[in-house]
Amino acid sequence: MINLVITGALGHIGSRFIRELPADLINQVVLLDNLSTQRYPALFDLPRDISFVFHEADVCTADLDQYFANADVVVHLAAITNAESSFAIRDQIEHTNFIGTQKVAEACARNGCKLVFISTTSVYGSQRNLVDEDCPLAELQPQSPYAESKLRAEQLLQKEGEVNDLQYVVCRFGTIFGSSVGMRFHTAINKFIWHACMGRPLTVWRTAMDQQRPYLELGDAVQALEFIIRNAIFPKCIYNILTLNTTVRSIVDIIESYVPNTTVEYVDSPIMNQLSYNVSNSRFCDLGFDFRGSLEEGIYETVNLIEPAMRHQEYVLK
Repeated sequence: MINLVITGALGHIGSRFIRELPADLINQVVLLDNLSTQRYPALFDLPRDISFVFHEADVCTADLDQYFANADVVVHLAAITNAESSFAIRDQIEHTNFIGTQKVAEACARNGCKLVFISTTSVYGSQRNLVDEDCPLAELQPQSPYAESKLRAEQLLQKEGEVNDLQYVVCRFGTIFGSSVGMRFHTAINKFIWHACMGRPLTVWRTAMDQQRPYLELGDAVQALEFIIRNAIFPKCIYNILTLNTTVRSIVDIIESYVPNTTVEYVDSPIMNQLSYNVSNSRFCDLGFDFRGSLEEGIYETVNLIEPAMRHQEYVLK
């Protein structure tokens, strides 16, 4: 049985992860969150067959040793993840995403904890060909402070692994879609769904409709984390974790099938929809993991959650 610590435990990913933890694997879970986004409902009605202990704590300032002392595994979810807004808050991104990860990694090394670090496929930037984890550092093109902070954190973990023998795994997640108690709507698919349901146009980079991007269904994300913990996959290396690569056009077409009056507005923007790249998840699949998430089902599920409050809109729900 494993004692687990989860940082950023009440966020979009964490709030669902903590509800689907397997009781046959997990003994106690220490939940850390600074409550900066006030997602208190993520703590409501947690499963009763696992022991949860919540602490309002910021990984950048807390004494992490007191929380990590009895932990076997730390899942580090705490981060600022809005790539588009990260340009305006570079210092905050650096502090939370890099310095925060440094403090978590050092505390893990001191306490003998294994570390699951959530990075992003955004570190690849624009690429012409299918890319995998062997893409050389010199060819990575992170194009936002958010992606840059995650790449620097990856390099930090590599050093910690070499110098202090930190046992870790880096999970480069595709852009998350799907629902949870603590979900947000700043990432591409969820943001598009929200705007469509609110009768607002979907803002898309002018040339982006047929460009490819990697996405990760939230159920797949949660199952991937459990798979890593259950199978003790901490080889000090990187895995791409994504459900599919798809285009903005495919996403918009599915949203339109449920919200028929959806409109698209083409814009010029310094970030988001202008990048095109395909990412391979074969290294993680080769471990025996099966990605089962569905883009259409994920969109439908989220629209269906919003629909009862938006009866004035026209929906086509099954």
